[in-house]
Amino acid sequence: MSEIRNVAIIAHVDHGKTTLIDSIFKQSGTFQSHQNMNERVMDSNDLEKERGITILAKCTAVDWKGVRVNIIDTPGHADFGGEVERVLSMADGVILLTDAAEGPMPQTKFVLSKALNLGLKPIVVVNKIDKADSRGEDVVDEVFDLFVSLDAHEDQLEFPILYASGRDGWAVEHLDTDPRENLAPLMDLIVKHVPAPKNNPDAPFSMLATMLDKDNFLGRVLTGKIYSGRARVNDSVKSLSLDGKKVETFRLTKLLRFEGIERKVVDEVVAGDIVCIAGIKETTVSDTICAPEIDEPIQSTPIDPPTMAITITVNDSPLAGREGKKLTSTMIRDRLLAEDEGNVAITVKESDNKDAYEVGGRGELQLGVLIETMRREGFEMTVSKPRVLVKEENGQKLEPYEEVFIDVDEEYSGIVVEKMQLRKAEMTDMRQSVGKTRITFKAPSRGLIGYQSEFMTDTRGTGVMNRIFMEYGPYKGDIKGRHNGVLISNGDGQAVAYAIFNLQDRGFMFIDPQVDVYEGMIIGQHNRENDLDVNVLKGKKLTNMRASGSDEAVTLVPPKRMTLEDMMSYINDDELVEVTPKNLRLRKRFLKPHERKIAAKQAS
Repeated sequence: MSEIRNVAIIAHVDHGKTTLIDSIFKQSGTFQSHQNMNERVMDSNDLEKERGITILAKCTAVDWKGVRVNIIDTPGHADFGGEVERVLSMADGVILLTDAAEGPMPQTKFVLSKALNLGLKPIVVVNKIDKADSRGEDVVDEVFDLFVSLDAHEDQLEFPILYASGRDGWAVEHLDTDPRENLAPLMDLIVKHVPAPKNNPDAPFSMLATMLDKDNFLGRVLTGKIYSGRARVNDSVKSLSLDGKKVETFRLTKLLRFEGIERKVVDEVVAGDIVCIAGIKETTVSDTICAPEIDEPIQSTPIDPPTMAITITVNDSPLAGREGKKLTSTMIRDRLLAEDEGNVAITVKESDNKDAYEVGGRGELQLGVLIETMRREGFEMTVSKPRVLVKEENGQKLEPYEEVFIDVDEEYSGIVVEKMQLRKAEMTDMRQSVGKTRITFKAPSRGLIGYQSEFMTDTRGTGVMNRIFMEYGPYKGDIKGRHNGVLISNGDGQAVAYAIFNLQDRGFMFIDPQVDVYEGMIIGQHNRENDLDVNVLKGKKLTNMRASGSDEAVTLVPPKRMTLEDMMSYINDDELVEVTPKNLRLRKRFLKPHERKIAAKQAS
């Protein structure tokens, strides 16, 4: 048991966690010299590779001088904080990775507070120290101030510090004198500083399930840390829910543990290790798997509740069923309930008539990733505008607030402050850093929906915005959303270039020529505040009369392209996003003009 170390790597998004693990793999002999190793090998999900972010927490294990080091790679984006909160219970120490130029960022603060509350001993690694704008000593001071502000106790404040380049594969304690050769100083420090698991191998077997995934060959696979005892294949065990009720009794048919990025079958597992159990039917995340004589479940850390929700319904547009294979409400329901079971940061509620599902999550990105995953699996659906989850306490209406950190060039700071104040945000801090102005706001989550794309336009793509949930506070009243109306197709067919050309004075388009459209589909943004029904099907009248110079060349402005998250943020309450495996479309909730007028009258 003393030869095991369990450590989680936590950091803000894009500070280099997954790249550092790549270098650890190379230097620990996990991959042989003849094996090909991809970049960011821990980002196994297609969406993770495309977006360059970690979405799912994952475990791996390396052997370092005879000690088994279990490493947990965690997401860096605040929307996936539920993954981090859940897996920290498996760790006995944490590596806090921070960028040598950016310093501690919002997600650093969030995950560090969770780790400190669990009493984990931290190691601070200042990564990317070889960058031209690195400021190592200042960053260490900022990290120490962050520890103090989070009420770290004395043992946690005496954290060891290393300077590293995860990409180049070296870490040193003293920048000026130590040779920059490899990551041995980091691995030796993990073995020395992170305590071995304090668990009794001779007590009855007990394990807390913290991650659930599905394998094509093994079925449902639960991953967790063994708190006491040992287990062998064919042992009889039971599972208990958080409230102590028995979920099921079963036999251990497959035990696995991590070796590198693979799971290897083993005959026996022991206390302190992180292992996988396959072939379980009903047991899920936060349940305790234990010997039959144990009656008390292991208490797990409560997960912060969702702050935002969307409504998912069946796709009922005229183009429904052309591209997807999974169309019915039953299929959508089963998929969402499966996600709810494995992802503790997501909640799913059915409507009374069973045709709509309210999905709660941490933010637009997390909900967008879920919908994008379902879309790639062949689902068709419609998605509503995200809305914040408001609650009442002592008769007062409360809504979620976020702390927003914005880094912009000085010339754009004025427009950013103005736009944030329109969204009911309060500026709490403003300071100059290297070439940038860092502005901190306290803002209602409701006001930030849809601001990201507007922010990138205002700052000419140079600004960086980071948000993190802060607290529930007083409801701020009405916040005006989109200022412009939309252009709506008034017929079914294919869009014509000539019609689009003549409509360009009215606003900008979201579609190309020859794209299928239908009545009620949003095809562009109007220059004014009102919505406008337009004809994009109208071709040029053809005659056999031609005069030199009378024909005007059709020159089209390229349409505005939007991602799924952009579309969800863009729409108003009376609009929907139609999601199919091949297309994303914007539409009105009611497709007919007279239905929209009736709905508007009833709403007013």
